[in-house]
Amino acid sequence: MVRWPALAALVVAAACTSQPAAARPSPTARPAPPSPTAAAPSPLAPPGPLQLRTETAASGLQVPWAIAFLPGGGMLVTERPGRVRVVRDGQLQPQPALSLSVADGPGNESGLLGMALHPGFPNPPDVYLYYTYDRGGQLTNRISRFRFADGRLSDERVVLDGVPGGRCCHFGGTIGFGPDGMLYATVGDGQQPARAVDRSSPNGKVLRVRDDGSVPADNPFPGSPAWAWGFRNPEGLAWDAGGRLYVSNNGPTGEFGLFHNDEVDLVQRGAFYGWPVRAGSTPAGRPQDYGNPPDRVPPVAESGNSVTWAPSGMTFYSPRAGEQPTLLVAGLSAQALLRLVIDPAQPGRASAQEMVVSGHGRLRGAAAGPDGCFYVLTSNRDGRGTPRPGDDQVLRLCP
Repeated sequence: MVRWPALAALVVAAACTSQPAAARPSPTARPAPPSPTAAAPSPLAPPGPLQLRTETAASGLQVPWAIAFLPGGGMLVTERPGRVRVVRDGQLQPQPALSLSVADGPGNESGLLGMALHPGFPNPPDVYLYYTYDRGGQLTNRISRFRFADGRLSDERVVLDGVPGGRCCHFGGTIGFGPDGMLYATVGDGQQPARAVDRSSPNGKVLRVRDDGSVPADNPFPGSPAWAWGFRNPEGLAWDAGGRLYVSNNGPTGEFGLFHNDEVDLVQRGAFYGWPVRAGSTPAGRPQDYGNPPDRVPPVAESGNSVTWAPSGMTFYSPRAGEQPTLLVAGLSAQALLRLVIDPAQPGRASAQEMVVSGHGRLRGAAAGPDGCFYVLTSNRDGRGTPRPGDDQVLRLCP
């Protein structure tokens, strides 16, 4: 297990738009090349039009955040107030699999967030959860694993602990196992932009650990779980067929006088992703105030200076066999799915993008189902949306 005991003394930002304090310089690291990927060109056909019919797979949820599919049918869904719910045969079961005591509130971004099944599930039958709790008056994030049996989660074992949160916002919170069998986690800057550029802090990072929380020897910074740095509030993880990792990252909401500037990034080992000296391609804080970090890896796609996506969960999906999958990104402010076409031969940029599947309000978690359909969660009861009858819902989108 990894723990940051020294971070308990850090002061949490007093407001969502707090300005940065000067950061001590971090040693400059040159970004390493991307992880090795398959070199052979894809034989798949180019992506065609995306036409999906929408139905409700489950309703009556309260701020669902993440979804995971169980072998043999059914799914688990996290609710931000602290419950893990079970859906079987299209019915939300009345008894939660788990109820956690979490730090949560209307309009806040804390609580029970991400979820991932162990790659060997059900052997071992471990379910990993990312959640926020109050530790001595400071909101703190933790990743724990629980055993799933007979529809219940029990036997908590802490994997990662002591990750500071913000007063209300920038908790990150998505977790997932990569093709390499390692556990990845997105962590926001905790409303302290300087932490994103400080490699001794877990904030503003994509983290990578083993399933027990220990740090792999091939991580870029010895003894550190940090895999990539310089993120404001990353909330989505997705791997393409070549094993490349993509992350969605929320742009500023007033810091440095900037708004919008959301982005999707191709994550490279040890690389820097701009924040707080850049938001997307736009200059933000002064580099000299943050230790003059290296040049950022350019975004794959960005919303620009006038549009807000508030991107969250995402996954690669194809509605037809033999067709190149496209990246579908759930948008909270966009209230739609953002579809990005990314050529495997040029994985660092989106060749086309469009908004699809709107009309359901704020969209949060996203996953490709074992039935060939795409699943997305609404987030209309999170204090920032307009609830509709049946909200919140698990939506099932099928060809």
